[in-house]
Amino acid sequence: MNILMLSDVYFPRVNGVSTSIATFRRELETLGHQVHLLAPAYPTAGASEAGITRIPARYLFADPEDRMMRRGALLDLTAELAERDIDILHIQTPFVAHHAGVRLARRLGVPRVETYHTFFEEYLYHYLPWMPPALTRFAARRFSAMQCNDLDGLVVPSSAMAERLRLYGVRTPTRIIPTGIDPEHLQGGDGAAFRRRLGIAPERPTLVHVGRIAYEKNIDFLLHMLDRVRKALPDVLLIIAGEGPALHHLKRLGRQLGLDDHLRFVGYLDREQALLDCYRAGDAFVFASRTETQGLVLLEALALGVPVVSTAVMGTRDILAREHGGALIAEDDTQDFADKVLHLLRDAELRARLAREAPIHAAQWNAAHQARRLETFYRDIIHHDAVANASHASIGNAPH
Repeated sequence: MNILMLSDVYFPRVNGVSTSIATFRRELETLGHQVHLLAPAYPTAGASEAGITRIPARYLFADPEDRMMRRGALLDLTAELAERDIDILHIQTPFVAHHAGVRLARRLGVPRVETYHTFFEEYLYHYLPWMPPALTRFAARRFSAMQCNDLDGLVVPSSAMAERLRLYGVRTPTRIIPTGIDPEHLQGGDGAAFRRRLGIAPERPTLVHVGRIAYEKNIDFLLHMLDRVRKALPDVLLIIAGEGPALHHLKRLGRQLGLDDHLRFVGYLDREQALLDCYRAGDAFVFASRTETQGLVLLEALALGVPVVSTAVMGTRDILAREHGGALIAEDDTQDFADKVLHLLRDAELRARLAREAPIHAAQWNAAHQARRLETFYRDIIHHDAVANASHASIGNAPH
């Protein structure tokens, strides 16, 4: 197949959407398909990349990490894309990429699918604080339903997200296909070396959180949890890897809680080595987001043999197992979460058992397997589209 993907975000912008796109592109190309991506141009982008066309994009004052692609520049590619003989168009984000993608698919005469990566119902009010939360949730539901019902197929990363979209009134054919992980890219990692670089004693009890530092990630919760843990375990440390709009807020909150000696913000890390080292530096990985459609960082931590303590909300429910899954599931309550963290940090035998179980559990989310499932969904959508077009043509040619 000749697959065209469109996204409003991609590397060097680091987030789960970028990781998902890169993973599926790699695996689909391994299966013998051609995958071309249209994504924004960033000031920090490096040399040209095979299979990627960078679209001129505008700076966003409200969100300087991101860029808004110029819709006209995307649509100007219609003639060039028509020569590629595209079989299916896969939209990855609901902004310019969605609107331009729908128009491009119609112009090219190909079916369009989209992945619903972001739980906007619990996301928007963090960025529109002047609007009542009930109003932003209502708007997000209507917006999502309208966009999803304007597609030929919809991909969602978890059963919880599929259930929520059905409640919105989405009737588009939907397939649950999470982003997979590649065990070969999640091996090694030198936690001891990472601790040495940061001056962290080998015996110091250490927690790790990796992800975009954004309000919807509920990292405030983890700081309040840490405040409870340090009262029982005075030398505990939390490493937070990532960047994002909530960084200054979290540093200020850390100071207010008196956590300066218990927090290390280490920024974005190179995924090839430094990030693996960071994961492995932790005695446990902690996570409390309420808005995840999947929770890919949980799989990464588990694949590296790092025990997890996490809430199980929305997409993370599909990843976390009650037993023998390398994780302890906490309630959405700072005291319960702190109690489980303390239990794990104090029990070396439990940590060792969860560390053994974690990679076995994570292996269920194999990237190659998920790519084959996406390949099958593409073929189903293409077949259905061809049958529908043939039916319409037959009706149009029938004698009147």
